[in-house]
Amino acid sequence: MRTDITKINEHSSHTEMTEGMRVCAAGTSRLFKTGEWRNYTPVYHEDKCKQCLLCAPVCPDSSIPVKDAKREAFDLDHCKGCGICAEVCPFGAITMREGIE
Repeated sequence: MRTDITKINEHSSHTEMTEGMRVCAAGTSRLFKTGEWRNYTPVYHEDKCKQCLLCAPVCPDSSIPVKDAKREAFDLDHCKGCGICAEVCPFGAITMREGIE
């Protein structure tokens, strides 16, 4: 008999939980162009960028590459358009545009 999901906690046995999906061959999003389904596209305004790099670590998709301590153009193949980077940029160097590029 399975336990009600609301009663599962750190002391629950694995035998009390519902069996999850079996993973046969795991991959990463690097193998797929996950940016194809975004609704908003980030626009990088290089002339406004001060290279503070506040945007790169907050990107959940690692779509802001950094090389030699400088950010590069967005990896739009994997960016999902969440806009977190635009929110943290204090210089307005990133804006969001509706649609896919």
